[in-house]
Amino acid sequence: MSSSDTITVATDSVLQLASRCPLPASTSTIFVSQFEQRPDPIHPILNARVESENILEIALPPVDEGLGAWSFLAAAFVVEAIVWGFPNSYGVFLDAYLQNPRYASQKSSTSLLPLIGTLSSGIIYCSGFFITPIASRYPQHRRKLIWIGAAICSATLVGASYATKILQLVLLQGVLYGIGGSLLYWQCLSFMSEWFVLRRGLANGILFAGTAVGGIILPLTMTPLIATYGLSSTLRILGIAVAILFLLTIPFVKGRLSNTRTRIHGPAPRGAARPRDWLTQKAFWIFIVINTLQALAYFIPIIYLPTFANALHESSSKSGLALALLNGASIVGRILLGFLSDKFNPWILALTTLFSTSIATFILWGVLSHYFAGLLAFGIVYGSIAGGWSSLWTGFVRPFAHDDPAMSTTLYGYILLSRGIGSIVSTPISSKLYASASNISRTHETMGFDVGEGRFENMILYCGTIFAGAAGFAAMGLALDARTGRHRSR
Repeated sequence: MSSSDTITVATDSVLQLASRCPLPASTSTIFVSQFEQRPDPIHPILNARVESENILEIALPPVDEGLGAWSFLAAAFVVEAIVWGFPNSYGVFLDAYLQNPRYASQKSSTSLLPLIGTLSSGIIYCSGFFITPIASRYPQHRRKLIWIGAAICSATLVGASYATKILQLVLLQGVLYGIGGSLLYWQCLSFMSEWFVLRRGLANGILFAGTAVGGIILPLTMTPLIATYGLSSTLRILGIAVAILFLLTIPFVKGRLSNTRTRIHGPAPRGAARPRDWLTQKAFWIFIVINTLQALAYFIPIIYLPTFANALHESSSKSGLALALLNGASIVGRILLGFLSDKFNPWILALTTLFSTSIATFILWGVLSHYFAGLLAFGIVYGSIAGGWSSLWTGFVRPFAHDDPAMSTTLYGYILLSRGIGSIVSTPISSKLYASASNISRTHETMGFDVGEGRFENMILYCGTIFAGAAGFAAMGLALDARTGRHRSR
């Protein structure tokens, strides 16, 4: 036996063999199953370790089914709703801040206040690039990170209730809340790769639908609370409620595998991709460009929809309703696209989604939303189409990760990093577009472009154009995928 065919089991870190895909047949690969059938008399310690790992493999709960998988998904759904509920409903708080003289009178209020929501979501997205390697290296600390993140999220909401300066709000609700949310969110994603394999697209669709549920509940509850008790008391109520919900659900957010890992060194199985193969794939980088462009436009309506409704002279309750309907409609989009991503080419789904979103932005928001009914129609259509974008990620990751949980988490880190960058950058762009048309005087509001004396016209044109550009890149990716498929079939 040559040294290149020797399997070395490292005791310092162990990944349960149940998470690995069966190795393809090969004459040069030594399988662990051979150790099960023919013990090695020279390495009795190795035989004992492999035997104990086989016992653990049998004892593991099943993937894609069973009480363990579905209880985890239900708990992760609630955590997702809490973590993303605040950023996705921040438009309600933004409208209240802009109408509050304490904050509206401060310098740079129109540029700093809108930044809070996308800053928190952007940090959650971007942080995975740094948190994932640490969690992979020290998996035994993932549960601790979850509890730390929960404490930070609830504490920052309560702390923001005592803030008197905009910079304090940016630090608490933007930066610190984003850090706490990232510690929660990324551990849920890492556990998801352990519990679901064949149904991962559907499971991710359900998990991401929690984002939409939080975006429904918070606008409908926070709007009347702000009107009744004011911003400070509402933030304290929200912080306490979040802490209670975390205490009830986090005990169920746990992994399927133990915190130890098995590392196997030896010749790679035939047909397996090298760990960095995806770096040289044009399709992956085209998708990263599309994902960034989608983020540059997607968050703007979520932030400004309540402000737009206020410019229509609607009540604050109706402003919250518009945002709640948008987030509610995204539940359908996330689950449906998650289901479709398991069955259809993700490039086709991406092209259809992005092009439809561009059309809806120009027509429903730009033309028909000068009435509140038109704005509601835009929110429903936009949420159901654009809101499901994140459920397509599984379909794009699968060809590169080959169902390797660690690789899937790594690729999600790059995807969410690009989305986080787009989220953060979109806010100063939208603030500039909102201010650039503030001096336009229009006597008649015949289209959505005219609402608020035309302050939203450039914003609407920007969003529709960005979505159209992303659709163009999706068409490029689809063409490349078709050529690659024909090449493989030869």
